[in-house]
Amino acid sequence: MQRVKQFFERIYFQPRGLDFLWIGVLSPLSVIYGSFMLVRRLVARKKHFSVPIVSVGNLIIGGSGKTPFVIALASCYEKVAVISRGYGRQSSGLVEVSREGKILTDVTQSGDEPMLMAKSLPKASVVVSEEREAAIVLACTNGAEVIILDDGFNRVDLKKLEILLKPASISNVLPFPAGPLREFAFSDRFADMVLQEDRDFKRVVEVDSKGKRLLLATAIANPSRLEPYLPENVVGRFYLEDHAYFDEQQLAQKMEEVGAEALLVTEKDAVKMAEFKLPIVQMRLKLEIDPPVLQKVDTYIKTYKDSANV
Repeated sequence: MQRVKQFFERIYFQPRGLDFLWIGVLSPLSVIYGSFMLVRRLVARKKHFSVPIVSVGNLIIGGSGKTPFVIALASCYEKVAVISRGYGRQSSGLVEVSREGKILTDVTQSGDEPMLMAKSLPKASVVVSEEREAAIVLACTNGAEVIILDDGFNRVDLKKLEILLKPASISNVLPFPAGPLREFAFSDRFADMVLQEDRDFKRVVEVDSKGKRLLLATAIANPSRLEPYLPENVVGRFYLEDHAYFDEQQLAQKMEEVGAEALLVTEKDAVKMAEFKLPIVQMRLKLEIDPPVLQKVDTYIKTYKDSANV
């Protein structure tokens, strides 16, 4: 299973040589899948809510900066609620992760990304649910005046401001299963704002390792994207599937094998290690977003509120 996962990550993000043959073999399935997703989008009827909804999504499978973007955006507003599906959680249904900054559950019930958002947003509420509409209704009942929809581009049945995040470059622009896209690449024209990394927003990563020998331990999609930000004192790497949970004893053993003095983890991984006794160094990621982007979002929110009050 691990080899299959590595194979697809390679043809999706770093294809080479014979990988293009496999891409060609799988491409008819991609056309079928992409066509289905396109028809689904075209025939959808959008439901309106009384509060403005801002969706932060992407086309590519895996990370494109959605979580830090949501955090940066939500921190600009009062009475804001973040709605997420909660991938990787050990629960189902609707779960309140936090209400106005107060944490109401643990990471196993919320999922790693919602818990990170809840801990990073001391004034916001965070709700997870497979049924986004139910979560929106609950958030509004609790007083939310702005909704940020995490990973919401594929929710085609809701009226919202569509923000689509794109990586600086994409090696494979085909839909699943031949490529990493959730829809055809031209589907970005359905977004209100298409933001590209290093043009409209920039990642800023801080690592305070103090010279320690580090084992990179992470459970994110396409972990190779961390490479440009790693310090020179990383002596080993340990990867799990996206959203997976870590075993402390296994990590200790891996540290001993490579002679590491501490773990290097993302903030998303760190929320699942809160009770660990191992020394941990975090990669702290923040986004610098161009001011005109934030201004356009703010204009949409204010205009939507004004029209709803008419």
